[in-house]
Order: sequence, then C-alpha cells, then structure tokens
Amino acid sequence: MASKKTHSVKKIAPKAKAPTKVKAAPKAKAAPVPVGPRHPKARVAAAHGSKAALAKTIAAAIARTDQDTGMLESQLKKASNAQLLRLSRATQTMKDKFGSRDKLIAAIGAATKKTKDKDYLAKLDAYSLPQLLDLAAASQRAARALTSATARTGLPSAG
Repeated sequence: MASKKTHSVKKIAPKAKAPTKVKAAPKAKAAPVPVGPRHPKARVAAAHGSKAALAKTIAAAIARTDQDTGMLESQLKKASNAQLLRLSRATQTMKDKFGSRDKLIAAIGAATKKTKDKDYLAKLDAYSLPQLLDLAAASQRAARALTSATARTGLPSAG
C-alpha cells in the first residue's frame, strides 16, 4: 500500500521592511518641441499661407526664358500640394547653391567641360529644374571622382 503523504506547513519568518526611500522631486518637463503638420496641405498653409502664394513664388523661379510666368502660375495652382512642396525645395536648393537657373546651367556646362557647346546649353535650358539639379549633382560627383582618381594615380586626366 501506498503511504499517506502528510503536508507540513513551514512557518516563514516575516521579512523586515526595507527602509523607505526618499522620493526625488519630479523632474520638470521640458517644453514640448513644436511639431509641424504632416500632410501636404497643412504644410503649404503653415509655410506659405496659401497654395496660390506658393505657386506664385515657384513660378517666378522655375520659369524658362520663353515661358510666361502667369500661365505657369495658373498651371501650378492646379498641381498637388506635395508636388508644389517638392518644387519649392528644388527652387530653394537652386537659389542656395547656384543663385539662378542660368548659373545652374553654366555650372553644369563647366562641370561637363562643355561651356562652349551652345547646342548642349540650349538643350539644358529645356530641362525642368529638378532634372537640372540632378544633372548638376551627377556631373559634380563625376568631376570629383575624376580629380580624386588622377590625384591617386598621378596621371593626367584624359578629358
């Protein structure tokens, strides 16, 4: 036969209470960082006031020599807010780095060593501003790579 199991209850000594800690004063909350709106319509309204005002500022900057800024402005008023914000960033980059559209085209011509090629510069004038900025970045990157390669090898460049 199986023996009967007995349950013995052990008495546990009560734990001594830990000394109470002195609570630190609550930290002062830092001023919340103002967070701007996330959707394009509110970003346009916050930064530029209205879509029409943004379209007017962009039209003056991206207009080519043969374009009417009034007609371009009316086209930009119909564009999406996200597209207007993208064009606004492109115009700001152009103004900061190059100054004007003509100087940007001249910089691309200088980086590609085609400053005397009038047909090439005329073709560049037909490009949109974001295309010109991409082309300028690529040509400057290529020129930098060429100069660093010639500095490493010590050989003159073939261009």
